[in-house]
Amino acid sequence: MSSPKKTRKKPKKLKTRILKWIFYLFLLGVFGAFSFYFSVYFGFWTILPDTDQLAEIRQSEATEIFADGGELLGKYYIFDRQPIGFEEIPKHMINALIATEDARFYKHNGVDRRSLMRVIFKTILLGDESSGGGSTLSQQLIKNLFPRENHGWFTMPVNKTREAIVATRLEKIYSKAEILTLYLNTVPFGDNTFGVESAAEKFFGKPCSDLSLEESAVIIGMLKASHSYNPRLFPERSKVRRNVVLSQMYRYTFLTAEELSIAEKKPLELDYKPFTHNAGIAPYFRAELQKKMRSWVTDYNQEHNTSLNLFTSGLKIYTTLDYEMQKLAEEAMKEHMTGLQKAFEASYGKNAPWLKSKTIINSALAQTPHYKKLKARGLSDQAILDSMRRSTTAELFDWDGKRVVNTTQIDSVKHYLKFLNAGMLSVNPYSGAVKTWIGGIDYEHFQYDHVRQSKRQVGSTFKPIVYAAALENGTEPCKYYPSQQVTFPQFNDWTPVNSPPIYDQNYAMKTALSKSVNTVAVRVLNDAGLPNVIKLARSMGIESDLPSVPSLALGTAELSLLELTRAYTSFINSGKPANPYYITRIEDNSGRVLAEFEPEVSEQAVITESTREIMIEMMKGTVNGGTARRLRGTYALRNDMAGKTGTTQDNKDGWFVAISPRLVTVSWVGSDDYRIGFRSTAMGQGANSALPLYALLLQKMNRDINFDRYTQARFAPPSIKTMNVMGCAPEKGSGIIKKIFTRTDKPKPMEIQVDSTLSEPKKKEGFLKRLFKRKDKKDKKKKKKKS
Repeated sequence: MSSPKKTRKKPKKLKTRILKWIFYLFLLGVFGAFSFYFSVYFGFWTILPDTDQLAEIRQSEATEIFADGGELLGKYYIFDRQPIGFEEIPKHMINALIATEDARFYKHNGVDRRSLMRVIFKTILLGDESSGGGSTLSQQLIKNLFPRENHGWFTMPVNKTREAIVATRLEKIYSKAEILTLYLNTVPFGDNTFGVESAAEKFFGKPCSDLSLEESAVIIGMLKASHSYNPRLFPERSKVRRNVVLSQMYRYTFLTAEELSIAEKKPLELDYKPFTHNAGIAPYFRAELQKKMRSWVTDYNQEHNTSLNLFTSGLKIYTTLDYEMQKLAEEAMKEHMTGLQKAFEASYGKNAPWLKSKTIINSALAQTPHYKKLKARGLSDQAILDSMRRSTTAELFDWDGKRVVNTTQIDSVKHYLKFLNAGMLSVNPYSGAVKTWIGGIDYEHFQYDHVRQSKRQVGSTFKPIVYAAALENGTEPCKYYPSQQVTFPQFNDWTPVNSPPIYDQNYAMKTALSKSVNTVAVRVLNDAGLPNVIKLARSMGIESDLPSVPSLALGTAELSLLELTRAYTSFINSGKPANPYYITRIEDNSGRVLAEFEPEVSEQAVITESTREIMIEMMKGTVNGGTARRLRGTYALRNDMAGKTGTTQDNKDGWFVAISPRLVTVSWVGSDDYRIGFRSTAMGQGANSALPLYALLLQKMNRDINFDRYTQARFAPPSIKTMNVMGCAPEKGSGIIKKIFTRTDKPKPMEIQVDSTLSEPKKKEGFLKRLFKRKDKKDKKKKKKKS
């Protein structure tokens, strides 16, 4: 009887033992959980941010660049983030965020335990991934503010626990509205964009406050996977995700059924504005501005003992650039250069220097980073060239659009050698405020700035400075000059030529300038005195080296487009040159003004008002009947304007300077490689290569009434004195010279001996002078017979 009793007790003891072990394990688990929790809480794994740190959250902010009218030109940033206030966030965006990411946001204190239990039960026990992630907006915010760290096997539990602890601290410091604002200013989107304001500007071209319901849903939809639901890359996928967000809003009663139906049917429409350093509006201007700002920030920090950073401090830079005019200038440049490039390539055909000249090609190859890298490793030139003949995939720029091709590095270099480049600058002549800045045809592939960095011979655009110096030196504007060729024995018998080669005409100064007669220009330079010309050029703002040679009259000096523009402002601004400037003020991220900038205009006039008026009248002649007459003919422009064309030796550079009552514009076209020029003067002359950049811009401005202050402006009428001195007698060739030209191809060049100062010419009595003397003797004989 005793044995059955013993068998009944064994199961009871086993059961009790199991329960004890379960209880002990439970206690151990609770102890372990608490130990783990407190190890995180007290910073065993990583130091947690305290309440003071949370109260002073500072995020890096992009620096913004604004145009003259307040339009956003671009940004400088490491992370493209632009914080805004809660009141600037649309209500429907807040609702979309809560419905999609944290429906119980207003009911928890940073950790939603109910959602957490749901996730544990459904995801871990039932394997249902539709339950969501369980993290509240506050926890997600902590993850964005304090990136996760690697702790091996414990990485996920440590980071999740840390985020939960810090999220509860965060909720004690900030209101729900403040947390939503912090979150939406911090969260990452596609294309290296952070925060809803930057996302709205980039994807829809408008501030966050102006977003529609559907646009807000697109942006909130990207939170699930910023790349996968990027509307630029995957528009259809983004639209599907947008509609999921809208459905969530309906589910939580933020939308009615009718509002949902209307919103879901709307198309996805972007206005993408890439605020990258290479793309977007005015990239060359922004690159130049960045150099200026880097220097300014360094100086400001040293002077004020601050730690401003151009890329993270959220500075606001206000500039003089005209946003709409810049857009039109870029359109004009692309329109003209596309056609000119095709004509340029066709003129050379298969014999183009970028295809046939080994000297040019090898020189260009030696400048590539790949060549320099291999050369530094000690490879021979032949080995480097063999390496550069290997085919690879590359994206090539073309006016018909970028294309991805299989090509060698050698062929890629040849491809880029063929491109003509361009530069154009427009300024207010009274203040020097820069209105447009085009440094090249495409910043991503041609980063050399032809406004600031490039210095090229300026051709006949230098002649107005020579003529102005002559007027200042007492030369009358109606003085006549023969177009006969001139030789300078002291300068290797240098003899300027005319294009077209006309040498039998007498020209008044004004006509010689409008027709850009070279042989007259060197005579005018001698009348002015070379030292006087150089002195005037310096006072007009030209800082580059000026050669003390007669060819200076034809523009052999190498100048930047920027300093040539500065010089020409003198002809509008009462003889006072205005230094081009482009920053008006700089503010910090709170709107406090850190610096303001004023125009830099010469206090003293460098030419008299009489000279200034005469020069404007002369350069009007260039437009109305001279080398720039196609402005009136081909482009049918009737605006008040004056100007000067310029073409350099062997058609390497084409220039045009346009002067209007409220704008001075200088344009240049040529090859980056100076050894490559235009095939013919007809194509390469400034009137054909550079002038159309301005002509097309002005045509576009004429069609927009917003530019009437520029296009409808008129020159002040010249004074009576100026009108009197400009009333020259008609020009005509000498009869005796014309008779001789019927018997000879061209006259023998006249020699001019120039002294060491080059201020006064000493002329030898040459062939033409003897002819004039002979003619004078015949006239005297006739008079005697008559008497």
